[in-house]
Amino acid sequence: MSAPLLEVEDLNVSYPTRNGVVEAVRAVSFRLGKERLGIVGESGSGKSQTGRAILGLTPPPGIVTAKVLAFDGIDLLHASRATWRTLRGRRMAMVMQDPKFSLNPVMPIGRQIMEAYRVNASDSRSEARDRTLAMLEAVQITDPARVFDAYPHELSGGMGQRAMLAMMLIADPDLLIADEPTSALD
Repeated sequence: MSAPLLEVEDLNVSYPTRNGVVEAVRAVSFRLGKERLGIVGESGSGKSQTGRAILGLTPPPGIVTAKVLAFDGIDLLHASRATWRTLRGRRMAMVMQDPKFSLNPVMPIGRQIMEAYRVNASDSRSEARDRTLAMLEAVQITDPARVFDAYPHELSGGMGQRAMLAMMLIADPDLLIADEPTSALD
């Protein structure tokens, strides 16, 4: 059997507060290869925190611990900033819940997606534009050219969510964490 792409063993995320420690994630374990995995739970059960911890996005003063937290053999608990830069976007990506808080409000959608793509590819600007338009179409945006030039506030919640999906999928990551990716789709 080949090694798992993602291995999570006894993952815990906690936040110290004035009233004691809040345990947002307790003892989560799973192994993931090339298959899909759904984590189901009620609101506030730690699903989003689990995804953020895997991507090294737990904000201070959050504390992430685990017996094992590894991606393709890389120890994520002790990964350097340089390692994270090579992993995030290129090999691992996360579609956040609400595009209103994830998209840059002063940058057109197409430019944001192209930027995410060009960080990971050496294509020309015109090739990146073509790839971006194709990705917008792939996430079922019916007028990709209009959305390419639109700003986030000009899109419905569902269109914004599709744009976020396009942005995270364009680099063809090995691991995609989708935090309620269809919650706002029209």
